[in-house]
Amino acid sequence: PVVAHWVKNLTSIHEDVGSIPGLTQWVKGSAHRKRQVVIFIILMLWWAAGSELFQYSVLEETESGTFVANLTKDLGLRMGELAARSARVVFKGNRQPLQFDSQTYDLLLSDKLDREELCGSTEPCVLPFQVLLENPLQFFQAALLIGDINDHAFPLKMAQDLDAGSNSLQSYIISSNPHFHVVTRNRKDGRKSPELVLDKALDREEQPELRLTLTALDGGSPPRSGTAEIQILVLDINDNAPEFAQEFYEAQVPENSSLGSLVITVSARDLDAGSFGEVSYALFQVDDVNQPFEINANTGEIRLRKTLDFEKFQSYQVDIEATDGGGLSGKCSLLIKVLDVNDNAPELTISSLTSPIPENQPEIIVAVFSVSDADSGHNQQVIVSIDESLPFLLRPSLENFYTLVTEGPLDREERAEYNITISPAYTLRVRENNSPALHIGTVRATDADAGANTQLTYSLLPPSDPHLPLASLVAINPDTGQLFALRALDYEALRAFDFQVRAADRGAPALSSQARVRVLVADANDHAPVVLYPPPNASAPCTELLPRAAEPGYLLAKVVAVDGDAGQNAWLSYRLLQATEPGLFGVGAHSGEVRTARPLSERDAPRQRLLLLVRDHGEPPLSASVPLHVLLVDGFSQPYLPPPEAPGRAPGAGAGADEPLTVALVGALACVSALLVGALLALAAGRLCRRGGAASAGGCAGPAEGGVPGQLLDVGGTGTLAHGYRYEVCLAGGTGTSEFKFLKPILPSFPSQGPGREMEENPTVRNSFLFS
Repeated sequence: PVVAHWVKNLTSIHEDVGSIPGLTQWVKGSAHRKRQVVIFIILMLWWAAGSELFQYSVLEETESGTFVANLTKDLGLRMGELAARSARVVFKGNRQPLQFDSQTYDLLLSDKLDREELCGSTEPCVLPFQVLLENPLQFFQAALLIGDINDHAFPLKMAQDLDAGSNSLQSYIISSNPHFHVVTRNRKDGRKSPELVLDKALDREEQPELRLTLTALDGGSPPRSGTAEIQILVLDINDNAPEFAQEFYEAQVPENSSLGSLVITVSARDLDAGSFGEVSYALFQVDDVNQPFEINANTGEIRLRKTLDFEKFQSYQVDIEATDGGGLSGKCSLLIKVLDVNDNAPELTISSLTSPIPENQPEIIVAVFSVSDADSGHNQQVIVSIDESLPFLLRPSLENFYTLVTEGPLDREERAEYNITISPAYTLRVRENNSPALHIGTVRATDADAGANTQLTYSLLPPSDPHLPLASLVAINPDTGQLFALRALDYEALRAFDFQVRAADRGAPALSSQARVRVLVADANDHAPVVLYPPPNASAPCTELLPRAAEPGYLLAKVVAVDGDAGQNAWLSYRLLQATEPGLFGVGAHSGEVRTARPLSERDAPRQRLLLLVRDHGEPPLSASVPLHVLLVDGFSQPYLPPPEAPGRAPGAGAGADEPLTVALVGALACVSALLVGALLALAAGRLCRRGGAASAGGCAGPAEGGVPGQLLDVGGTGTLAHGYRYEVCLAGGTGTSEFKFLKPILPSFPSQGPGREMEENPTVRNSFLFS
């Protein structure tokens, strides 16, 4: 409003200050007008210094009429205000790249722009301009940024052709590639030159070098050509920021780690080359001065520079930045957890003490005390003990409080005083598979005397268990009380053991005290799961039968596995690694049950092979795999097929192995058929005998056993037959009546009953007849 008030007499100005027609004559009109012009220029300079700059961008070679900006919205004006106030765009010089739309007053591109023509090699290419509004007069500063496109070609060397006319050089072609094409330019001197034009942006990380073949063709018949190889080396720009292998790192470090200990190594990768691909690391902490960690700028190794104390800080959160030579950077986070070690001795505080005590009274409370430890977790747990030979007992009461009571009535005449030493029992934890000579803890004792009487010596007492090889398990430093594991411990063989440590001073006589130490061996994940079923090392692969009619969820088999570790290291999970038909089977993650996941179809292969993975939850996790073969059958009653071919088996071996099975199947089928036919024949023969006897007057003709005569009873009542008959029987196959036909009798050879006597055929028996 102030500016509008000061220049309200200048509303007749319709051009830019630097190009208003007749400005000189208008200024010469009067001295009053001169003062107005001076004030106007001062106000314009003041406004330009504090106004907001609007910036717009457009690519070169963009078609004229392209929308650039909505100035009504950007300037915060009302609709139609640009037209009402005669808005204009003013550029320096005669060229006006932008114009207003006559209807909407949107800012449009008035002509194609060539960045190289406007700015040359200057980068970025910026064209400043002003938006001038009247009534009241108002200026807005703005800039147009011209973006570069790849609209220029690479000139190549020309080919030479000694022919003339149509036989001379006519065109160039380039070998097929996705990035370049060649353009043939006609020069003023009549020669033709090739130019290589880039069609698609290059990426050095994908293809650092290209080799193309340029071919020059003439117009002769037949045409002749010449070739040249073009080698294009793609120069790198810093278009890739460093990337860490992980966005979040986590590390653990014991609080008693020595200075310079390696905590973790982080790694970042930059795909660029040269200095753009060289990565340097920096650590960002809340308090860089007091933070206990430092990072190697070249290797990414994070090491300890100050001692840690779990009782003060349990964890640290730091940020790591990787920066390349071009200034691009990537970040990741690191959480460092401080592990507590047993570095604080227990403290005993006596709350009450009764001394002397009366004799001949049972369970007198002698003392009440508490025990505390500044450590945490398992290291905070304290167990106290006294000499078992004393007639006193320790009873725990409230948390960390104990009472010392007499075990029974005491006799002053037998013993007038007792020295009771309350010793803490140290609990140490060692992870199995430890390195030999590992420091596992320290036993500390104090002595209130002075001089040589305060010098203590530590030693191990013989274990109460004679089978415990304590001398080969633990050693103690006699001067410092440090305990060392002499060999690697095995959780599966020895999970815990106890021993006594004696601390003696060097006074005369020497006084001593004892403390009990309990070592707990922590399990490590050093046993891989062992699969019991399916047997992984069986001579023949385990095959399960699956009916094709099985519904989804059908239980096919159950994988059974065990793990020799304990706790979380022994928790097992199951997974299906490979399958002939993906999606056909599923495995229960915790149960190991293999079930069908969908109905079976005819397209499913009759033999399926599954590869099952059993994995524990240790760190790092260990796993085992086992194959399971599945045979799809129409029903469990059909013959069992052979197991799938072993890997590496010759193709012809399978067919040869199936032939004995086929012969066996055919033989079995033939035997069953023969038994059936025999049964039918026996039944038919029996019926034939009965019907034949009724039809004949003589008797029954039946088969005899071989040639041995038998006494055959004549059912017709005419007496015993003199001859026995055996008949050949054949089945008339293919007939609808299942007829049996006795073709001929076979006469047995009976011994002669008298000289010259011949056997005669019984006339009552037909030689052959048809029996339906």
